[in-house]
Amino acid sequence: MAGMSFKGIDFVMGGITDDKGVLITEPDKGGLGEKGIALWDGDGDGATTANITALEEAGQQQYANNKVKRINHGVPTPQVALTMLDIPYEDASKMVGYQSVNGGRVLANQKPHVALLIASHDFDGNWHFDCFANGEVIIPTRNHGTSNKNETDSNATFTYQSMAPIPNNVFLNADGSQQAFKDYNTGDSSWKDYETMLKEVFGGYSGENPMAGYVQASGTGSFTNTNESNVSPVSGGSSAH
Repeated sequence: MAGMSFKGIDFVMGGITDDKGVLITEPDKGGLGEKGIALWDGDGDGATTANITALEEAGQQQYANNKVKRINHGVPTPQVALTMLDIPYEDASKMVGYQSVNGGRVLANQKPHVALLIASHDFDGNWHFDCFANGEVIIPTRNHGTSNKNETDSNATFTYQSMAPIPNNVFLNADGSQQAFKDYNTGDSSWKDYETMLKEVFGGYSGENPMAGYVQASGTGSFTNTNESNVSPVSGGSSAH
């Protein structure tokens, strides 16, 4: 059984695709992580909040005979307000399009195409994934403040603006219309496998499952890392970045 309410953030994953929607797998060509996908869960790294807005907009009511006869719906334009406790400087710079020039980083003229996956659990212990196959990332603000007897931290904040996936066969609904957002739940009757999901979200990715270091939680507990005893991996084998 799958639920629609969730708890916590287990992790966030990202990848960068080219202008044809194919995942860039080589780090020296702009790819994230070692093989094109980064799962940020290193020392001090990880997501604090990932607030998704505008998944749908209220429709416009149309009247006839003094009654509402039709409701029109526009194209959804989801956004994600993402806060990271920390994230590798190299990965963040690549996602927002900051180029290395003369010893520093400066914003490029064109934004990279970024795919994003947000992992959590429902209250039945199933994995839940909110996914975007294409979008742009900005750093809207950066705040500094003095420390006193308490340290003042400034965690990294990003805004992700989704777009339609570039390949026209990705994120299609049953009517053949393409959408910017897709979610998956491992307790859903339509769930297939992690490989199918990763391939669709991350531009044809076919490598090892970066989530293999985690196992499905049960009840109201949080995820368990496979470094602990008496647990089994989700699928495949790989390390988080």
